[in-house]
Amino acid sequence: MSDISIKVPFDIVQALRLPPDTIQAELQQELALALYQRGILSSGKACDLAGVTRWEWEALLGARKVPRHYADDELDQDIAYATSGQ
Repeated sequence: MSDISIKVPFDIVQALRLPPDTIQAELQQELALALYQRGILSSGKACDLAGVTRWEWEALLGARKVPRHYADDELDQDIAYATSGQ
């Protein structure tokens, strides 16, 4: 599958209360957040779509108070790794 483009009507773009040079990045982040919240994209893929680093993505999730999709077994693995001294 190739890349896709989403058409946003010019009047909508004009109505956005964003600096013109940030519109594309902001819309990509909003799409990534929405798809992640719905469970359609993993955190890593949503981070890629948002065009930000992993740390920036985590900060964005925190700022928006978006719950992380984190299973108990993943938490157990991370705790075991963190306490193993590695």
